[in-house]
Amino acid sequence: RKSIRQSSSLMDSLLGLLRIRVKRGINLAVRDVRSSDPYLVVRMGKQKLKTRVVKKDVNPEWNEDLTLSVTDSNLPIMLTVYDHDTFSMDDKMGDAEFNIKSYIEALKMNLDSDLPSGTIITRVQPSRQNCLAEESCIMWNEGKVIQDLCLRLRNVECGEVEVQLQWIDLPGCKGL
Repeated sequence: RKSIRQSSSLMDSLLGLLRIRVKRGINLAVRDVRSSDPYLVVRMGKQKLKTRVVKKDVNPEWNEDLTLSVTDSNLPIMLTVYDHDTFSMDDKMGDAEFNIKSYIEALKMNLDSDLPSGTIITRVQPSRQNCLAEESCIMWNEGKVIQDLCLRLRNVECGEVEVQLQWIDLPGCKGL
């Protein structure tokens, strides 16, 4: 009986799911002799998800979807890129952080579904407070609100990561 009560309390606090499509890394740091074997870890609160390792590639194409359960839209999302090493600790290849506040605000607008695909809802400018490498657009795309982000990695000599956010509403959860 306890597990049912716990799951309903999770649904009560769950706003929905955030699907992060980890597209690719650009000009990542070299950590092995000539290249790196990068993978990416996404953290939000206590959740931790990771992509597969791409062998010997500083411009990896992951194109992988990682899905976070969002209970607090104020929590920042941390991305960390690592170089996979077989015999030693994996080396860090930089990290980035972003928040989803402006994305959540765009979702709450409950936009008209007749909007043409590709309509830009909001633009988020790069600043000292975020890791954006360039302007990020929150767009209406085929009936969904998406956000493309190009994040400049910190604590490393070079590298950027491209991700795309998409919201998934779950029936029975609290919602936005």
